[in-house]
Amino acid sequence: MKVVLLAGGFGTRISEESAFKPKPLVEIGGWPIIWHIMKSYAYYGHNEFIICAGYKQQAVKEWFASYFLDSSDVTFDYRNREDERIIHQCHAEPWKVTVVDTGLNTMTGGRIKRIQKYVGNEPFMMTYGDGVCDVNINKLVEFHKSHGKIATLTAVMQDQSKGVLDIGGDNAVKSFREKKLSDGAPINAGFMVLNPEIFDYIEGDKTVFEREPLERLANEGELMSYMHKGFWQCMDNIREKTMLEKMLANNKAPWKVWAD
Repeated sequence: MKVVLLAGGFGTRISEESAFKPKPLVEIGGWPIIWHIMKSYAYYGHNEFIICAGYKQQAVKEWFASYFLDSSDVTFDYRNREDERIIHQCHAEPWKVTVVDTGLNTMTGGRIKRIQKYVGNEPFMMTYGDGVCDVNINKLVEFHKSHGKIATLTAVMQDQSKGVLDIGGDNAVKSFREKKLSDGAPINAGFMVLNPEIFDYIEGDKTVFEREPLERLANEGELMSYMHKGFWQCMDNIREKTMLEKMLANNKAPWKVWAD
């Protein structure tokens, strides 16, 4: 199952870093946060990624273009006046990564719509390129397959300014709306599983995925929640970046399920 990563926003709340690079490339522990997210999916055997780039999309492409060489031992031999490169040992993951320029000002729904041809007519996973989580991806997928609805999102209890969910006893999302201050309700943490019918709910570039599409899915009974009681944290600002850095430095990073 392919994994779609939203990585095109401006990241204005962490402008200290995003002025120079897109937020998904902001590093924690020496690696971009998007790399951490991809490592989490790969741990569960999901190695094909589609990245919805936008702001500074060239930097995303350049990072992946150099990732193989940066992760390898290489001999550069110019003795015959040619650029001969010998790869001795490669430490890069066996990933297939498609980076798509989904536009500078495209909204989240529009970015998903633009990568439809790369997904094809099959279910896929989707999450945001700035949040880490220790959710069991395979159990999430199993839950999605079990209920037969169009969409599943991972829900967590945390005080954040994300989409608020009204969840019924059967885990069906009864309503979806943007969070207000003082709300104490489950929130949308991303880490979604979506059937291809989702593309029919997105009109175009101006569609905000977290508004019309998710609200309509909830109203139609086609949006389910996978309740996650473990760790989840987005990286919206320098304070949160510093917190994640400290967790890694102290070997207390719950999302790091893979071995070094």
